[in-house]
Amino acid sequence: MKYRSAKHLECFWDASGFFVKNPITKIKISTDPITASVLYRFSELRSVSDVAQDLELDENVLDSAVATLASLGFLESEEQGEVGDHTAGFDAWAPWGKEGLSFHFSTRDAPFTESTDEVREEITKDPSPPVFKEYKDADRIFLPRYLKDPGHSYQEILYRRRTHRDFVDAPVGREVFSTLMAMTFGVKDFIDAQQFGALMLRTSPAGGARHELEAYTVITDVAGIAPGIYHYNVREHSLELLQEGEFRDRLTRACDSQSGVGEAPFSVVLTSVVARLSFKYRHPRAYRVMLMNSGHLGQTFALTATALGLGPFQTAAFNDSAVEELLGVDGVRETALYVLSAGVPAVDANGDAVFSHPPMSLEGSRKARFE
Repeated sequence: MKYRSAKHLECFWDASGFFVKNPITKIKISTDPITASVLYRFSELRSVSDVAQDLELDENVLDSAVATLASLGFLESEEQGEVGDHTAGFDAWAPWGKEGLSFHFSTRDAPFTESTDEVREEITKDPSPPVFKEYKDADRIFLPRYLKDPGHSYQEILYRRRTHRDFVDAPVGREVFSTLMAMTFGVKDFIDAQQFGALMLRTSPAGGARHELEAYTVITDVAGIAPGIYHYNVREHSLELLQEGEFRDRLTRACDSQSGVGEAPFSVVLTSVVARLSFKYRHPRAYRVMLMNSGHLGQTFALTATALGLGPFQTAAFNDSAVEELLGVDGVRETALYVLSAGVPAVDANGDAVFSHPPMSLEGSRKARFE
């Protein structure tokens, strides 16, 4: 009988020992590092006797170990291979490497715990992370409480929304900027979350109303606001100055020199205060929720900017370390997730907004695969 290792296996250490895991089946065992050597020798179909000879192991001992590994799905026999490839269909995941596949399948079908009083009391036996982040000693600019009325129908805004990469060299009005920040990142209301205390609501959904996302803005040309890097203080509706000066070029380089950042009069970087979410949701699947929450805010930002006459831009293509260094966050307890920008859209000679991709042409239709 010949065997080969199952695809996508992982071997890793942590404080409690050495483990082998199959992220597809989610089976994980604590074992000895020699198991990794055994699995490596079975990278191709091989007999137990051949591998025993390679590793200078007793064939009977190895045969017993192989039987156990096969029963757990870490090894496949040649008969299983004849029945069919158990990894068929995974080619689409290949460009994302083992990291993407491992995270997705390891967090599939996660068990859910009923949120009883006992569970909530267990979770909240330690103090909850603060709802708001503040730089208490920072100089700050209090933004106007008056909100500009966008004055457009929902249908109009929804269909007008496009991603813009070209902006005119003109400042964004202070009230327009303030309205965008308040409607996207500000407090809408508070709820009583029982053992979790008072929690805020925004105009976008967030898992468990944890609202772990923070907004930092890199301002170049907003009327009445000095260029610099600011943290948006949600509770005060203010900007806390972190660094004064021109930082757009540095942020642009960290975003692979994208014009949607490089021409924008301001950008907003979303970060996550991880403990604010992991405090309540203690399964790695919650990382999916964190990314979804970022997307919720990004869409609200885009629609609100459109309603205010601005062109929105958004990107996840940035160097994490460079952006986090710019903001002064550590990348561990607080990590960058999303970069959003906006400005007055550039227009052509006919007064139409400039887009990098024109409407679909006949030639483009011929190249597309709609079936």
